[in-house]
Amino acid sequence: MGKVLSRIVLGVMWVIWLVPVYLLLVNATRSVSDNATASTWSLPHHFALWSNFTKAYDAAGLGDSLYSTFLYSVLGPALAVLIGALAGFAIIALRVRHGFLWFMVIFGGSIFPIQMLVIPLFVGYADANLYDHRLGLILIYTAVSVPLAAFVMRNFFTGISYSIYEAAVVDGASPLRIFLRIYLPLATPALAAVFILEFTFTWNDLLFGLTLSQDSHVRPVMTALASLLSAYAGTTYNVVLAAMLIVSLPTMLVFLCAQRLFARGLALGQTN
Repeated sequence: MGKVLSRIVLGVMWVIWLVPVYLLLVNATRSVSDNATASTWSLPHHFALWSNFTKAYDAAGLGDSLYSTFLYSVLGPALAVLIGALAGFAIIALRVRHGFLWFMVIFGGSIFPIQMLVIPLFVGYADANLYDHRLGLILIYTAVSVPLAAFVMRNFFTGISYSIYEAAVVDGASPLRIFLRIYLPLATPALAAVFILEFTFTWNDLLFGLTLSQDSHVRPVMTALASLLSAYAGTTYNVVLAAMLIVSLPTMLVFLCAQRLFARGLALGQTN
């Protein structure tokens, strides 16, 4: 009886999740001319996903936004993962003084809601001439990604025997060499898991893009898509939906292609 009930509950939850996905796919692939005669729930008469995306691409100049978003989504998480690994190595392997306090200072950046950072960031970026610059967005995406990276890497390095570090020191290896040649290769699954999470967050971010950028060459793609809502509202919503669907594909593909590595990395990064 319990198994039957659990399957029923899972089936209901699956349907609830599937309904909005179905509406997205149906309306993103429908041509604008079919909106007058077709229901929101009905299947499209003509497959117009690519033509709808082309309209959005030309209207919002998505080429520059896609390039900028790819830059932010790769550089920001990559730098954050490296910094988080260095922090975890220093706390666990080098055993710096007050290591747990340093860890709490780093991880404390994730305690406060991101919305609290918007106004101070805007004022600070304006004063530092970083507003509407790619460097400024790379810096903020790196900063907000470091706490999670440090948390996972600290937990992972805790599971590595300290005798490995001591043996390497006896052999004459420097701390940097030990980090690059021993600890970093061992942490590849955990590094990949954190990178995938932060890549997804950065790619889908809207708040920082709206707050810290304005130029079409600098703003992330989600910010560019948001600007389409005013131009393509009402009966032309298919254009925006098609663009959002195609733009979301990179994060889906990254996760699907690396899901085993992702699951393994999170398991290795759990607290022992």
